[in-house]
Amino acid sequence: MRALTLYGALGSLVLTTLAVVPADAIAPDRTHAPGGYAEALGAEEAAEEAASEGIRFGACPEAEGLPEPFECGTVSVPLDYAHPHGKHISLTVSRGRATGPDSGRQGALVYNPGGPGGSGMFFPLLAAIPQWQNLAKAYDFVGYAPRGVGRSAPLSCVSPASFVKGPTEAPEHPSRAYKRKKVAEARAYAESCARRGGSGLQHFTSLNNARDLDVLRAALGERRLTYMGASYGTYFGALYATMFPGHVRRMVFDSVVDPDPKKIWYGSNLSQSAAFETRWSDWRRWVARHDAVYHLGRTAKQVHASYERASRRLARKPAGKVGPGELQAAFLQVGYTDSYWARSASALATYLRGDAKSLRAIAEPDVNGAVASENSNAVYTAVECNDVRWPRSWKKWDRDNTRLARRAPFETWQNAWMNLPCAFWKAPSQRPLDVRAARGALPPTLLLAAERDAATPYSGALELRRRLAGSALVTERGSGTHGIGGGPNHCVNRHLENYLLTGAVPAHDAACAPRREPTARAGKDPARLPAA
Repeated sequence: MRALTLYGALGSLVLTTLAVVPADAIAPDRTHAPGGYAEALGAEEAAEEAASEGIRFGACPEAEGLPEPFECGTVSVPLDYAHPHGKHISLTVSRGRATGPDSGRQGALVYNPGGPGGSGMFFPLLAAIPQWQNLAKAYDFVGYAPRGVGRSAPLSCVSPASFVKGPTEAPEHPSRAYKRKKVAEARAYAESCARRGGSGLQHFTSLNNARDLDVLRAALGERRLTYMGASYGTYFGALYATMFPGHVRRMVFDSVVDPDPKKIWYGSNLSQSAAFETRWSDWRRWVARHDAVYHLGRTAKQVHASYERASRRLARKPAGKVGPGELQAAFLQVGYTDSYWARSASALATYLRGDAKSLRAIAEPDVNGAVASENSNAVYTAVECNDVRWPRSWKKWDRDNTRLARRAPFETWQNAWMNLPCAFWKAPSQRPLDVRAARGALPPTLLLAAERDAATPYSGALELRRRLAGSALVTERGSGTHGIGGGPNHCVNRHLENYLLTGAVPAHDAACAPRREPTARAGKDPARLPAA
């Protein structure tokens, strides 16, 4: 399941003193060379070359949607760090210069929104949002598209037209025949990825994303990295902290992926499916409390019955290209952010009363975004399948997901189908790095997490907190929105801003009160529509 986070105005999914590290800690630790000795040497060489060449920034291509004064450029990285003089690929980079006086400038703040498969090219735009303006005075806001994403040596596994399709099914307890069909589709997808990706496919990994981040740091002229990663961005950020501890200045991990090698990635996805069931329940209870607005039921059980009624109706007669699969995918968003709650409830209510317009608006496949969607899914699949050897036995997948679906039916099988190509993956797999940092090895780092986050369950933040000595955790209590930094919670933002501006973290882990619940409102009063 993709754990992608977008911030602020670009979507409804928002967004102790710094320890001194000795200068001789700047070079990679060749004794241990986490992730591979040859690759460590290659990464060092690539960073030195990038520091010499820099980045030639200029006007951004129209496709990026970044008008002046924002700037864009590229940085060259080895496809295979074990062979730094072999094939190189170019990563696209965006920058918005610090808006404050030069005397207060603190360098570049590099941002990744997650994925795998997400692009951070939009990040400079956040400087205009009030929650980010103080940070934008001190930092150049730097975003980039990781390898494989967007215009950064883009990956593709199938034709975009065949990837974005509808209507589709979404059985919570699939039949044997349906399972056989999905297994065949997963095998075909893996084979298509191997055919299209060729020998280079194996180099799209989280470890290489971390190495690319260090090359980008060097190309920006930064001696040490100031970085903020959300969702999946926390995982390869944690890899970076393990691989390049002497290159870290400040790091923010927002909505934390559990870095335990035993969880990467099969276990993570099972945990995620279980957590989405909890958030799905949160939404149903909220809708029930606002039955006077939506008329979907006075209890969570009744609201669920309304959703099931819509799913059955769409199975009989799709609304355009919206079938049960598209309905489930659209309502999965309520697990990512509660800013989606009111719109989804209104769309469901109006659909059940005869008007499918709002439902189609939130659920119909976006043909215009087919290329980006297919590319994002290809990168997601390649990175997660390459990072670790997944279970190859369909019996294990079937047993584990059948068991989980009994208590968490909403997302379990849809998540399994998304990841099942990894059972048939052709490229060589890697061994996950054991993320660790002893006390004093890193400057203090800051972790942000919502207690009821479904995409990256809260236990992951606790695990990373345990593994990075000297880190501090800020928890948004009782909330579940995925990606909390720079959002509406002033307490969270105060800790984030203080850390990035001063390097100080809370002396003890901090807790923030939950954000306000969404306001119930219907775009079109369901009570005035004819009953179904």
